Amino acid sequence: MQIEDDLSHRDQKRARTHARIQQEGLRLFLERGFDAVTLDDVAAAADVSRRTLFHYFPSKEAIALGFKADLGPRIAAAVARRPDGEGLLEMCEHALTDMAGDYQSAQAKALAKLVHDTPALRGGDHAKYEEMERMLADALARRGGLSVDPEQAHVVAVAAIGVLRQATEAWLASGEPEGPEVHGKRLFTALRRAAGG
Repeated sequence: MQIEDDLSHRDQKRARTHARIQQEGLRLFLERGFDAVTLDDVAAAADVSRRTLFHYFPSKEAIALGFKADLGPRIAAAVARRPDGEGLLEMCEHALTDMAGDYQSAQAKALAKLVHDTPALRGGDHAKYEEMERMLADALARRGGLSVDPEQAHVVAVAAIGVLRQATEAWLASGEPEGPEVHGKRLFTALRRAAGG
């Protein structure tokens, strides 16, 4: 029992340290701009050594993109909760637009804009979208009650994540108070029209 308690305490401490590094890094990036902040700045703000920082994040880019780390699993979980009667594209639309409410804060928009406007982050952001495509395709292929071949699941996942990317772009370009889900719904409608359904 003592070993489990020690592991639990150690895991909690690691989780707190991870969150503190990320929180301080994101705060500094938003205040000063990504390129103006060094890893030493982040380590000092988080009150950890540079060496400790590297135990949690391999790079400054990983800190900046860390807020998207759970997006793929969250999308997969949202798809798993959708009713069996929905078609694949409809399932993706509802899962993604339902989740959009979690990303409407001023900070979420500022972070998305930071990634969008920072060339050093675009490659890593592209890789995150590819990871989301894979996770969404796997989630669609695993859906019970549907006969989905992996190729079909992959095509729908790529299209849905493409809509997510375009909706994010439209949201960032828009000065309106509407959230990204408004753009997503419009783009899913355009996709269905283009596909003839």
